[in-house]
Amino acid sequence: MKILLRKVTTTPVEFELDSNEITFKGYLEYYKPKLILLKANLNGKLDKPCDMCAEDMQISVDEDVEFYISDGIYKDENDIELDVVESFDGHADLDELLHSEIEMIKSDYHFCDNCKED
Repeated sequence: MKILLRKVTTTPVEFELDSNEITFKGYLEYYKPKLILLKANLNGKLDKPCDMCAEDMQISVDEDVEFYISDGIYKDENDIELDVVESFDGHADLDELLHSEIEMIKSDYHFCDNCKED
């Protein structure tokens, strides 16, 4: 699902995406010129091998996500550190953002119940 960034206003644009694993639900809202706020929640379960014993396991996910989407290269004029994703085609590709968030969660260390006890 792609959303045209210039169409996002101060009235939130709500979205909900479902992958096989996770629901990504939230909104996009105008923050300032060429910068859009994304607030969302990731909820569901992910299949992943345990990082210690490699047994298949499921990770429960219920995580709030907040970052900004820049329409073009983001230049920080005020030395304020923001989490910014740059878009170079004028769109927010929510499918790609969901996939990136899932991969980031999977890249953390996760241990099955047996390995947590050891």
